[in-house]
Amino acid sequence: MNGLIIICGLGLLAMISEIFKFRSVLFPLVLTGLLAALALNVWEWNNPMHISYFENMIGFDRSALAFSTVILAIALLWFVLAQDYFKSGQHLVDHYALVLFALAGALMLTGCKNMTTLFLGIETLSIPMYVLAASKKNDLKSNEAGFKYLIMGSFASGFLLFGIALVYGATASFDFEEIKAYIAVFQGELPGFFYVGVIFILIAMAFKIAVAPFHFWAPDVYEGSPVLITGLMSTVVKTAAFAAFMRLFMMCFSNVSELWVTLLAVIVALSLAVSNFTAVMQTNTKRMLAYSSISHAAFMLMIIMSDKGETASVNSLIYYSLAYSLASLSAFAVIYLVSKNGSEDITELNGLHKRNRLLTITLTIALLSLAGIPVTAGFFAKYFVLSQIPSDTLLWLTILAIISSTIAAFYYLKIVGSMFFADSYTKEPIVVQKSHAFVLIVCVVLLLLFGMVPGLITELALY
Repeated sequence: MNGLIIICGLGLLAMISEIFKFRSVLFPLVLTGLLAALALNVWEWNNPMHISYFENMIGFDRSALAFSTVILAIALLWFVLAQDYFKSGQHLVDHYALVLFALAGALMLTGCKNMTTLFLGIETLSIPMYVLAASKKNDLKSNEAGFKYLIMGSFASGFLLFGIALVYGATASFDFEEIKAYIAVFQGELPGFFYVGVIFILIAMAFKIAVAPFHFWAPDVYEGSPVLITGLMSTVVKTAAFAAFMRLFMMCFSNVSELWVTLLAVIVALSLAVSNFTAVMQTNTKRMLAYSSISHAAFMLMIIMSDKGETASVNSLIYYSLAYSLASLSAFAVIYLVSKNGSEDITELNGLHKRNRLLTITLTIALLSLAGIPVTAGFFAKYFVLSQIPSDTLLWLTILAIISSTIAAFYYLKIVGSMFFADSYTKEPIVVQKSHAFVLIVCVVLLLLFGMVPGLITELALY
């Protein structure tokens, strides 16, 4: 909770920094605040208080603290990476405030214990992201991305509110624990519209995490948004959405799992098939990573559907979120640095090792992790998922996941090959700032460290 308070305070400071003329110290102030929030998260982890705030509407147990720590750590690296992006913008203060309030919404989702805070967290996260997606005002694609994100996000919010209303009508409560207890007592006697409400909430959350068949907005929004904003979407936004998804379905609706597990199995199968076959045909790196993110979202859904509320499932989801976020941030960081003076086409990465070896190594490790190749964090992330899928009922889904991972490895390794063996249209070296190099090195080291010693995260996250 302390971390959420600090982030909200930083957002307010960013808003008034222009008025009181301290915008020049905003960047170090934000970094200090993020470090303080991380430190307080660690302190709360070691001194668990299990306090629920606002009539049990929000509370930070160890799973919430773990997810929020992942979000804060990735946000810290993202801010260091985005330092020159903020300097080049005309609306420095606005961008800081929007990102910080989106971050506040993400933290709210990790600790939500009530339908009200769930909705407030989603909207607090989403509305700034709609604006940031369209923040390149002179770019038609950016305007289109913001508009599509807004329209599709509004539809999803409508489904969510309707679903919440139906669940409330059946249980007379917004509280997750009370809803779970009510289902346990009256299971078999619940009205039909309760199940419709659960399905509507599932559809809304599927929109938010961009899985098939509710994924159509993601490739266009990823491609049109500024590269760093796309990186923020694929890391912070995705992690927060899955933290909320986990609380809803592994905890609140665990007693009606026979309803939503089957639906999730269909969604996962569609997502794995559609995303990987479509990603192979992409020529734009951001669109390719957008379809890749749909595939990884499907893997994270497999964790949720495989085990209803067990500690091992929560730990696996935390580990997967961290591994995917580090790899995704690394990939988008390289794309950002390469595309500054070029395009975002995959061919722009041809012969990259001749232009900058650090970028080549970083993107190689990131793509190998996304592909699930051993010695990287992505290998154990997928291993933990596949090892938890029930072999008696969902063996077909495990086989499909392995096949889709093989297809994904093809287009990831194709890019790796082009960086080392294809001819580049230019041999002009790419200069990397020290702050950018720091972020890239940290991400690579962590991807390899967690890949070789996964217990650093899985054992730490036990609760």
